[in-house]
Amino acid sequence: MPTPGTPLPAALIPDCTEPEAHHTAYRSAKINNVIFVCIARQGRRWKVELDAMASSEPPIPDEAVIVLRSAAEALVLADTVTQANIAPDYISMWAIETEERAREIAAAFHAALHGLQQLHVAVPGQRRRA
Repeated sequence: MPTPGTPLPAALIPDCTEPEAHHTAYRSAKINNVIFVCIARQGRRWKVELDAMASSEPPIPDEAVIVLRSAAEALVLADTVTQANIAPDYISMWAIETEERAREIAAAFHAALHGLQQLHVAVPGQRRRA
């Protein structure tokens, strides 16, 4: 089991298809003060969900969101996902063909979001001088 606060490998991304599994995984993320990540079956396809609000760390800056949005757009253009929502504190992508691909995408975005969040904490933006 990874240390709380570290990105999860694909095999450990929780399947939150059932509402109780989602509730349990989100509660665990809140207790451990980490970014929530999961996959869930939607019909014959899969959804990826990440929520940085489970963590008390600040959301990543808009400049970093551009990187995540670009990656998500590439997945849409490649027909890997049909739709994606990317915000500083929440990411969702859906209609992913297989569970394995959903896990891979979830793990990659979890690692990226975690890393960008930690970078933002370590190197805060310059404050404007009045």
